[in-house]
Amino acid sequence: MIKFDGVTKRYADGTVAVDDLNLEIPSGQITVLVGPSGCGKTTSLRMINRMIDPTSGSITIDGDDIRAKDPADLRRGIGYVIQHAGLFPHRTIIDNIATVPYLLGWDKKKARATAMELMERVGLDTKMAKRYPFQLSGGQQQRVGVARALAADPPVMLMDEPFSAVDPIVRKSLQDEFLRLQSDLQKTIAFVTHDIDEAVKLGHRIAVFQVGGVLAQYATPEELLAHPAEGFVTDFLGGDKGLKRLRFNRELEETPDEVEAAER
Repeated sequence: MIKFDGVTKRYADGTVAVDDLNLEIPSGQITVLVGPSGCGKTTSLRMINRMIDPTSGSITIDGDDIRAKDPADLRRGIGYVIQHAGLFPHRTIIDNIATVPYLLGWDKKKARATAMELMERVGLDTKMAKRYPFQLSGGQQQRVGVARALAADPPVMLMDEPFSAVDPIVRKSLQDEFLRLQSDLQKTIAFVTHDIDEAVKLGHRIAVFQVGGVLAQYATPEELLAHPAEGFVTDFLGGDKGLKRLRFNRELEETPDEVEAAER
């Protein structure tokens, strides 16, 4: 479990990126941080692996304060996936995936064998292992990024808008593959997006942030769609929240009148 306890990030010019955040990210689940640009969701994510340090408050992983660990050691135990994959252009795909195992001192044969297994797990043809990132499509590069984050089998993964740079068809495929992987691996995942539809599809729980780094609501997708907090959250969900709820709960035989009622 990842726990934020009264976490604030204030910069030297007085800008508050995250304001007194209290949040528990459950073990083995996907927690999505969602909100508009400038709301502090990425700052919150980066504080987990100490790419950014909080001004006040504490962050713990399974009860251990992250400030007690060396930042480099902490990051090697946390998978991290970003937009555009962030692959090393001079390394082959297999060596990109094996990056963290190499840093951890794994034998090269073992690291590459793990990388090949992960290629298959994320849906990549192992014949691509000797290719370079520029020889792959955007969707394939994102799959490599996910495989690299999984290479050392970290219990925690941080994902910063990993699918936002690809077209809608590829994005849906990546989301489906990601859910399949998570059902097998049960990682503790903090996932950042600005897309509420993606948040509803992927998240076990959703944290909605508003500008100023304030947590506006933290709930399951069902709770969020059925009972959004008044004001910002209701506006952020948009006028079609009833349709979102209907898509999310396809097994419920809601009538059009019920959808219209949910909209109101």
